[in-house]
Amino acid sequence: MLKKLILVAGLALATATGALAAGKEGKPIPNIDFSYDGVFGKFDQAQLQRGLQVYTAICSSCHGLELVAFRTLGDEGGPGLSEEQVKAYAEQFDIYDATTDDFRAATPSDYFPESLLENAPDLSLMAKARGVYHDGFGFKKLVNGIGGPEYIAALLKGYTEEIQEQGDAVFYQNIYYPGEWIAMSQPLWGDDVEYTDGTEATIEQQAIDVAAFLMWTAEPGLMARKQWGLIMVGLLGLLSVLLYLTNKQLWYNVKHPEE
Repeated sequence: MLKKLILVAGLALATATGALAAGKEGKPIPNIDFSYDGVFGKFDQAQLQRGLQVYTAICSSCHGLELVAFRTLGDEGGPGLSEEQVKAYAEQFDIYDATTDDFRAATPSDYFPESLLENAPDLSLMAKARGVYHDGFGFKKLVNGIGGPEYIAALLKGYTEEIQEQGDAVFYQNIYYPGEWIAMSQPLWGDDVEYTDGTEATIEQQAIDVAAFLMWTAEPGLMARKQWGLIMVGLLGLLSVLLYLTNKQLWYNVKHPEE
């Protein structure tokens, strides 16, 4: 599993790096203020559930999430599905079982199936791989996020409906894609899904929701790491104060010999 993760991450990074070199031809990616951006940000559970709906209805027909286990859909900080909902959701997918050499309905302990199309990348790390597209580094990147979800959202709503044929291949114009011509046809058209929470399913809304969901699939432990990071910063701050006071006490007689 670890070797597969490293391999997929390496391939995703190579793809992102190559695309960055050609990205000058595409339109700049606009920033989106996601709820999980910044030090104190956290995932919006309702948004993740909407993003899961979009992925299931639109993206899953071509793209997989082979690094994500169905059971994590019920984890705290994620979509927050109940055990019954996770079980029912998993059963929608057929998983190949090597022990029986046949397909069966997935269970919560299984992982999302991988893509059956050779040219359709797995989406598990896509939000991380495309992070290089965000403008700015350092503090700005810490506040605004890595930029991968912004790229995904922009790409999904960047189609112009212009089509170009090259031999047997068909390409679709997308103003945010490097080179502006992409082999993936326009996936979102508006009202592609009916959100269970009543939110209007516009192209922009669906694009942002599924981008947030894909960020969660790439970083399911993001909230826990932020919490531990804040704890460690607090402890380091306290340690610094204690060291300062201790140092001041130890050197007091040296600096004030007359007292």
